[in-house]
Parts: sequence; structure tokens; C-alpha cells
Amino acid sequence: MEAPNIRWGLIDRAVAAIAPRAAAKRYAARIALGNMRRAYDGAVKGRLTKGWHAAGNAADSEIAAAGATLRDRMRDLVRNNPIAANAVQVLVNNMVGTGIRPRAASSSKALNKKVDALWKRWSKRCDSDGHTDFHGLVSLAVREMIEGGEVFAIRRRRRMRDGLAVPLQIELKEADHLDSAKFGQTADGGRIAYGIEYDSEGRRRAYWMFPDHPGDQTPTFTRRLESVRMDAARVAHLFERQRIQNRGVPWGTPAMRALRDADDWQTAELVRKKTEACLVGIVFGADEDQQSIAPMIQDADGNRVEQFEPGLIAYARGGKDIKFNQPSSTAGVSEWNRVQQRIICAGFRTPYELVTGDLSQTNFSSSRVGLNEFRRMVESIQWETIIPMLCERIWAWFLDAAYTAGLIPHTDVPAEWAAPKFESVNPLQDATADLVETRAGFATIAQNIAKRGYDPKESLEETAEYAEMLDLLGLILDSDPRKVTQQGLAQKPINEEFARQIAVGEAGPAATVALPGEAPRSQT
Repeated sequence: MEAPNIRWGLIDRAVAAIAPRAAAKRYAARIALGNMRRAYDGAVKGRLTKGWHAAGNAADSEIAAAGATLRDRMRDLVRNNPIAANAVQVLVNNMVGTGIRPRAASSSKALNKKVDALWKRWSKRCDSDGHTDFHGLVSLAVREMIEGGEVFAIRRRRRMRDGLAVPLQIELKEADHLDSAKFGQTADGGRIAYGIEYDSEGRRRAYWMFPDHPGDQTPTFTRRLESVRMDAARVAHLFERQRIQNRGVPWGTPAMRALRDADDWQTAELVRKKTEACLVGIVFGADEDQQSIAPMIQDADGNRVEQFEPGLIAYARGGKDIKFNQPSSTAGVSEWNRVQQRIICAGFRTPYELVTGDLSQTNFSSSRVGLNEFRRMVESIQWETIIPMLCERIWAWFLDAAYTAGLIPHTDVPAEWAAPKFESVNPLQDATADLVETRAGFATIAQNIAKRGYDPKESLEETAEYAEMLDLLGLILDSDPRKVTQQGLAQKPINEEFARQIAVGEAGPAATVALPGEAPRSQT
């Protein structure tokens, strides 16, 4: 622990000259008093913290000053650094995967079925650029949030004659489209800061955005560099909030320096190895008229030196000997690389093993512990950032467009979202745990189906359809719990009348069922 910055004044020197013990007690008391006044060691100002400069700026001020540079550098790293590229891909794969799927959940089953059918048709052609579907848009948006810090989804209204199931499409714009230099005051007491317009109560009212990307360098292309006002109701702004902030920063920001240093170190090490491999040996006492195979150059002393290329041999004056080069070995390279890569992965909030593929230092238990914590982080981002800031906004736009087109009676249709399932490390163990939870009542069948990324209604309807097909074909499978128990024993059949009642939905609490050779009894 660093001692407080206690000055040795004139009085202290005088006391020390007359009574050293009293001076020492006086100094110790002053240190103790300084320790009592100090609440946090991290706030100490002294010799060891002299170079630690921490600004107290607002989050938006810091992002405005560094945001563009951070985006450019992170994009450069993702383009050229394999660790950065794979870290981004790992995050996107786990957060979005094959898609975050909605399911209508109103009180009307008929309306839910209609809305789900409309969504299924619309989501296939919702991309304004025509490249992908809804899941592809969400995946690209999350990638932009991780790599560039933020992304904007724009609502584009379409006409019914465009052939869309719902007259709506979504366009994504990068963070560069926002006019960060736009500031001002509005007549009603609102304000514009960093391209975002707020009303007098601080709510977002509009975005000032460039129609074309400011960095587009396409020849013969006239860029529109005048920002235009876009109502906030048409924009979904996706970014992660780590402070009270209005814009985001790339996720790999804490790892940028480590990525760059690792790149530079690997390049320097590679060049050193290549240089050592080029020089095979030096010939001493070679004849002046001797010709070398490679083009010949001379140093300042007239010594002949081959060009630096694989198999190089240098000739020196005097002596009659040849010495071969012995490249030196570098110890601890793999350990240093592993430590640096762990630092980088920590900056991206991703497990080292998933990014690098290095499983040499893990076992089954440690891998599961690491994955559990990573998955908690992924789930928090899914349910606290991606779904409320992007998916729910697009769902609301979809309902509004469908209602305006007369396709649904109202827009009060909430959605239940299902995130993609995580692959099981031990499928049998996890499936057994789900079965026990379901039988104990801790979870429903629908919840466990949704946890795997499927629609419970569709899955159960499909199960009923195949069960009916099995009955028509007279097949009995071990996977059919109606006829085979969990222990593999045949279930006692119910009578045909009760089976018919169940099939048509007429069986009630007072329905009767009879086992072979028994009188009918109540079936609850």
C-alpha cells in the first residue's frame, strides 16, 4: 500500500533535530490521520499514481470524442486480425444463431394463428436490400453493434401492390450515418446533441442522419452529405448501455491495444526468424575472383555479401574458414501468446477456448463452468438489449403496418420471443434433467420446447399429427408415451369410444373409459 503524500515541513525538520523520537511519532500520527481520511486506495494521489490521469467526462462526451476512431480501428482489426474476427463471430453465433423467433400471444387463438402466419410470410422478404430474411437482419444488426458499437434499423413503408405479405420493410444503417456534429436548440425547449434530437423532457424525438454513407468513395457517385431529420418512431437504435449514455462503442475496445501489440510482436518475431533462416554461413578467406551464384554486393570495407534470401552465404576477407549460422530459439512463445490471447478474449467477453479453439488446458467440468457464465451474459444481452431495443420495435412496426392494411383487427398482440437454444455439452444428462423438471412441475412442456428454439404450438400440433398417422398405420413405437411406458412396457389400451371423443374434443370430466373385460369407469 502506498503511503499518503505527507510533506516533511520546516517544523518537522526542527523537531527531528532536537527530538527525533517525537518527530517520528508526529510523522506517524500524520500518516494515520491521512489513512483515516482516505476512503479508497484507488483514489490515492502519490508517486506511484502520478501518471494515472482519469477524466470525469460524461459518457456521451467521451464517445463523441473517440467513437469514430474506435469504430475505424475495430473494423480494421476484424478485417485483418483472425482473433478479433472470430471473437465477433462467436458472439453473433451465440446471441442470434439461427434466429430469435416471435410467437403471437394474445387471448385469441384465431388471431394468434393469423398473425403468426402473416409474420412467417413477411419475415422472408422484410429486408429492404433484398438480401436476407428477418433472422439475417437481426444477425447483421448484432454484428454491427459488436463491431461498430451501434446500428440503426429504419422502418420503410411499402405499398400493397409490391407483393409483400405486409407493406413494410426494414433497412439497416451503420453508425456513420448519424450526424454527430449536429447540435442545436429547438423552439419548444428541446435540444439536438450529437445528431439526436430530444424534446423538453429528454425523450428521443428524431435522428439527424446522412442519406448516404459519409465514407462511400465509389467513383461517379454523388454523396448527399446534408443530414436530414428522421422521426424517432421510424428508427430502432441498437447499442449496449454500460453507462447513462445515448450511443455505443465497439465491444472489443478494451482489447484493442492487446490485439495490436500481439500483431506487432508476431510480425517482428516472424521477420527475425526469416532473417535468421536467410543467412546460412560466412566464408572467410575467399578468393577475390571467386564468383557467387547470387547477385553480389559489397559492404563499406569491400566485403562481398550475398542478397538476403533463403540460402544466403556471405564472403569475408582474411582467414581460411567457414562458419555456419545457428538460429537462436525463443523460449516461452506459446505461453506468451496464450496469455495475450486470454487478455484479448476477456476484452471481448468471450471464452478463450471458443475463440482460439485451444482446448488443451480444459476438462469437462471447467468447460461447462466457463460456458455457463458466458451463456448468462449472452442471455442478459438477448433479453435486455436485442429483444427490447430491436426485435420488439420491429414487431410493433409489423403489427401497425398489418393493421393499417386491414389484415388484422387491432395491434394489441403481444409477442413471446424464443432465443436460439444452446448446444448441450452432455445431451443425455441435460435431457434427463429437463424430463425430471417437467414431471416435477418445475417447468412445462412448452417451456422446455421453447428453450430449444422451437415453437411449442407447432411442435405439439406436429406430434398430434404424427400420433394420428401412427394409429392409422397400426404402428407402436417406443417413443409413443400413450402406448409404451418410460420403462418400455406396453400401456393398457383405452376403448375406441373414448379415443374418438379425445380426437374430436368431446371428452370431458365425465367421459367414461373401459379397459378390456371391465365395466366403463369415469375418466378424469
